[in-house]
Amino acid sequence: MEWFKIYNPKAMNSFQFIAVTGLVMSALAHLFLHLWGKEVESFNYLYLCWGVLFVFGSVQNLRHKPEDDDHHHHHHHH
Repeated sequence: MEWFKIYNPKAMNSFQFIAVTGLVMSALAHLFLHLWGKEVESFNYLYLCWGVLFVFGSVQNLRHKPEDDDHHHHHHHH
């Protein structure tokens, strides 16, 4: 398993990148809401969504093999 694909931004796929960006933005928004004394009950569901997206992206990324792109093996059965 190439675990660096989970924590190295250069190796992340778009799902992971969007999830991380979403988490950061959500955390900032949460911070501002907290500073303004506002409470949004369902806000924590955002973190859950980003988390699920990140896990999905990580699974896709870890399953993806670079050699699949280079040479496609098409087996034609006649």
